[in-house]
Amino acid sequence: MRVNTVVAPSRLLAWRLAVFAIFTASGLSIATWAARVPSIKTALDIDNSAIGLLLLGMGTASIIGLSCSSVIAARIGTRRGMLAMMLMLAAGLATIGVGTDAAPSLTLVLIGLALFGFGNGALDVMMNVDGAAIEVAVGKTILPLFHAFFSFGTVIGAGLGAAAAGARIDVFSHAVAVAISIVVLAFIAFAFVPQRDFGAPDAAPSGWRERLSTALSAWREPRTYVLGVVMLGMAFAEGGANDWMALGVSEDHEGGPALGAVALTVFSVAMTVVRVIGGPLVDRFGRVVTLRVLAVTATAGILLFILAPNLPLVFVGAALWGIGASLGFPLGMSAAADDPAKAAARVSAAATIGYVAFLCGPPVLGVISDHIGLLNTLYIIVALVVASGFASGAAKPLPGTRGTGH
Repeated sequence: MRVNTVVAPSRLLAWRLAVFAIFTASGLSIATWAARVPSIKTALDIDNSAIGLLLLGMGTASIIGLSCSSVIAARIGTRRGMLAMMLMLAAGLATIGVGTDAAPSLTLVLIGLALFGFGNGALDVMMNVDGAAIEVAVGKTILPLFHAFFSFGTVIGAGLGAAAAGARIDVFSHAVAVAISIVVLAFIAFAFVPQRDFGAPDAAPSGWRERLSTALSAWREPRTYVLGVVMLGMAFAEGGANDWMALGVSEDHEGGPALGAVALTVFSVAMTVVRVIGGPLVDRFGRVVTLRVLAVTATAGILLFILAPNLPLVFVGAALWGIGASLGFPLGMSAAADDPAKAAARVSAAATIGYVAFLCGPPVLGVISDHIGLLNTLYIIVALVVASGFASGAAKPLPGTRGTGH
């Protein structure tokens, strides 16, 4: 990236706050959609199979967006790329609202979700690339904190969604209001994010085709795939908990729906807290040690969740599971971005592997659970988390870079 990481403190602070806001907006948008799924189902009078079709469309578009992100960054840079993707996901969110209430149409909602998914997928990589660049500039591990702000956004979005549903505010009004807020925030953040081109910091300016070649080169590097294993295991752990933990407590541990929701809350709070405080821990002990300790913690938590003879121990397992799964994804992103010249390409490639697991893994677990039971299915996640721990050595900073987390 042709960008000087020695940035004036005031500019660096503004850039950092802008990217915090972008992470928050992404979380807000995703939770807005998720919170209104029941209302969308009722308004369109559709069944779970149709909801599955919508989720498949959004997931597919997200993966395409992830895969295209490095190409977009190579063409126009992350500054304009993030603005464009935030506008796209806002347009998608508004279209979902239109297709739900203003002009009811499953096809319109699917089109909205495709725009929404592509925009969020591509934005995810680019905001992580900028977060990693800021991390290098400040010389501290702060990418987990950026991901904590994403979590804050999901909490805000879920809360607003619950309030809107409780007040019987239609999806159209709610979605359009959130979309407008994201557009306004996008332009405010745009003013404080520096324009950055992709290429070696000390090289002569290159054409976008050369930058595109660099963008695609990460798929030829073995380290990309090993980091992908790190992120895949932790993505399975996070996605599996989000989709199946409440059901596991409610049915398999016979705790009922309310305690199922409580267990998922315990998991989410534990994950968010560690993301807030995790940066200094990584700077103290290094990425590799931190990832291995967290892999052990997640493994212990999931096993306790599966085998616990009583509900209090199930909740302890949920907390350990959340702690263990908290930093794998952000630290994988951080490791992929060690070399600024290839940050977008490597983050895009590694994130694609992780997100395929995050989006596709839980449904696969659901199919398997129909045959062997949900708790037994969770042993698959245990195996993947163990593999993530063994692969963690790939997160060691590259020689000659200013990557954080020794």
